[in-house]
Amino acid sequence: MTPQRLHADSLETYAFQAYLQGALHDGTRSILHGTHRFSQKGTDWLNRLATILTLLGHRSWMYQEGKDRGVFALETSASFLDVEFDPDQFGSQPEQIAYVRGYFDAEGGLPQSPEARFYVQLTQKDRVELEKVKAILETFGIACGKMHVPSVRVDPDYWRFFVRTKSHLAFVSLIGSWHPVKEQILLRKMI
Repeated sequence: MTPQRLHADSLETYAFQAYLQGALHDGTRSILHGTHRFSQKGTDWLNRLATILTLLGHRSWMYQEGKDRGVFALETSASFLDVEFDPDQFGSQPEQIAYVRGYFDAEGGLPQSPEARFYVQLTQKDRVELEKVKAILETFGIACGKMHVPSVRVDPDYWRFFVRTKSHLAFVSLIGSWHPVKEQILLRKMI
């Protein structure tokens, strides 16, 4: 293997790990079993996560939660995953981009209807964590709105920010998505 290929492989590995660290914000940790678990309706995104874990040399397994719920879980004991991970540790822009992509796939929102006004938002209960994602986006020149609580009455600890309209295309082209549903919505925006 050439040194260039080794370098490319290591960058890809770091980007995949960064993506999974971002996606972990939609996951839970089992201290008892030493595993992390991602849950979703349907299996499309979970299958993508499983593929990434396999490429990184880690095992994962999927199962349905309950007979009638349509909710599935992907569980892994990948040792690099850490719910306390700080994205300020990233040493490269590709890692930052992959992290935000994973975070968006886990915690981001888009309109489901093609007729609805397009928006990109990110939400989270941990304000500090969400501010770090916003700061990463802004370092890439992606303009974001103010961090705010959408409804103090419903949940005073639920934070949100949006990507400004003038930065939608920059977000779509730089960050994008590996979540099958979000990926299709973003592709519609590019057309």
